[in-house]
Amino acid sequence: MRHSRILLSTLICVAVSHVAAALNSSAQNANSQDAGAEGEIARRPNVIVILTDDMGYADLGISGGEQILTPNIDRLVNDGVNFTNAYVTASVCCPSRAGLLTGRYQQRFGHEFNNFAIPTEGYTQDDMGLSVDEQTIGNAFQDGGYATMCVGKWHMGGGEKFDPSQRGFDEVFAIEAGHRSYWPYTGEARRANRIQISDDELLPEEQVTYLTDDLTNAAVGFIERHQDEPFFIYLAYNAPHGPMHGKEADEEFYNSISDQRRRTYAAMMKALDEGIGKVQQTIADNGLAKHTLIVFTNDNGGATSNGSDNGPFRGMKGSKWEGGVRVPFSLTWHQNLPRGAAYELPVSTLDILPTSLAAAGIEYQGLPLDGVNLLPFIADPESGLPHDALFWRRGVAAAVRMGDWKLIRVEGNPDLLFNLAADPGERNDVAPDHPEKVVTLKKCLAEWEGQLAPPKWTEGEKWSRNQVLKHQMHIQTRQQERKYP
Repeated sequence: MRHSRILLSTLICVAVSHVAAALNSSAQNANSQDAGAEGEIARRPNVIVILTDDMGYADLGISGGEQILTPNIDRLVNDGVNFTNAYVTASVCCPSRAGLLTGRYQQRFGHEFNNFAIPTEGYTQDDMGLSVDEQTIGNAFQDGGYATMCVGKWHMGGGEKFDPSQRGFDEVFAIEAGHRSYWPYTGEARRANRIQISDDELLPEEQVTYLTDDLTNAAVGFIERHQDEPFFIYLAYNAPHGPMHGKEADEEFYNSISDQRRRTYAAMMKALDEGIGKVQQTIADNGLAKHTLIVFTNDNGGATSNGSDNGPFRGMKGSKWEGGVRVPFSLTWHQNLPRGAAYELPVSTLDILPTSLAAAGIEYQGLPLDGVNLLPFIADPESGLPHDALFWRRGVAAAVRMGDWKLIRVEGNPDLLFNLAADPGERNDVAPDHPEKVVTLKKCLAEWEGQLAPPKWTEGEKWSRNQVLKHQMHIQTRQQERKYP
C-alpha cells in the first residue's frame, strides 16, 4: 500500500499543475460568452459518465479477471486514476443510481428501496420516483450551458415528471424500467420497457438490434452531433443485468466456458466492452480526448442471477458485504489527470457529481451534497480522507465504514465488525474483540440515520427476510449467496 501511495504521489506531482490550469480555464470559460478574437480560451471539458449494471467486481482484467477479456475498459482505467476503494450508496440498482445522480444519500429524500412496490403512509404511486425537489447531474450541466443526453437505463420512476427529459437531459435514448429484452419485442411490450427517444415518442421495436449496441450508437451519434460544444452524457448500460441475452457470435467466442449462464454473461460483457471501446474511439477520432473527462463505474456488485464473479469479496448484489457495495471506479482525463495511478482511500459514487461539475467550472446550485470534489484529493493524496465515514441502509440492514473498520447491523442478527485492511473478504467477525469499536460505529450510524427522511415506499417481506438471511456468518459460498437475491 505504501509503495502505491508513493507511486501515486510521484505521478500526481507532474499532473497537479495541469489540474489547476484546467480548472482555471474551465472557470474562465464558464463565464465567457465567446473565445474572443485575440485567442481561444480552452474549451470546457466534455463529461461522460459510463455506468454498467450488475457487473462482477472481478470480471475485468484491471481487477484481476482472466476468463473474460475487457481490453477497452482496462485501457480506459489504465489511462486514468483507478480508485481501489470505491463504493456505491446501495447494493441494488435504483437507490444506487439515485445517489449517483444527485450526489446525495438517497435516503435523505425517501428513495431507500429498489422496487416501486408499496407506498408508505402519506404517499401514493405518484410519489414513487426520484424526488422532483432534487437536482440531478443532468440539471446541473444543462443549467451550466452543456448539451446533455441520457442513454440507457433510467429506473427513476414512471410518469412524465420522473422522465429523464424532465430531469435535465436535452436528448434521451432511455428505458424507464430496470430492465428490458436485449432483442426487439415481437409482441406487445410495456411502455416502461420500451426505449424513449423524446417526451412522447418511443423507438419502434423493429429498429432495436441488440440493446448494448443500440445504446452505444446513440451515445456515439450524440458525440458526433455535439463535438463542437461542451456536452454531458449519462451512459447507463443495462449490461450485464438480466435477461441473459448474448449475441450468438459472442457466445461462440466464449464456448470454452462450460457453464451456460456464465458463458452468456461473458458474451454480454464482450459487447459491453466493445461498446465502451467504440465510445473511446469516437472521442479520439474527433480530437476530443484531451477535452473529455470519462467516469467509469458499476451500480452495485455482481448479481446472484447473472453468472458474475465478485472475486475476493464476500457477498453479491443486495448485500452490505463488500461484494455488494464495492465497485470498480476510475476517472480518465488526458493531460489533466495522471495515467496509470491508483488512489486507495475510500471514495463514493456520490463524488461523481461534485467532481464532474468542478472539472467543468460549474457552480452547484442544489441542496447540500454528501459527495465531494475528488480533484484536490487526487492532486494531493496526503491531504486527508475524502470521507470520514460511508453509510448504507436499506430497510432492516445497514452498515458503516470508518477508516479500515466496517460495521454491519441487521435486525435479528448479531452486530458484525470487520477490519478491512486485515480482512477484505470479511471472513472474521471481530466484534467480540472490539466492543468499543462497535459502540463507536453504531453511534456514528445512528447519527447519520437521524438526518434521513422516512422511505416513500417499501418492497415487502420477502426482501426483508433475504436481508436477514444473507448477512449471517455461516453463508459463506457463492452457491449459498445466490439463494438470497
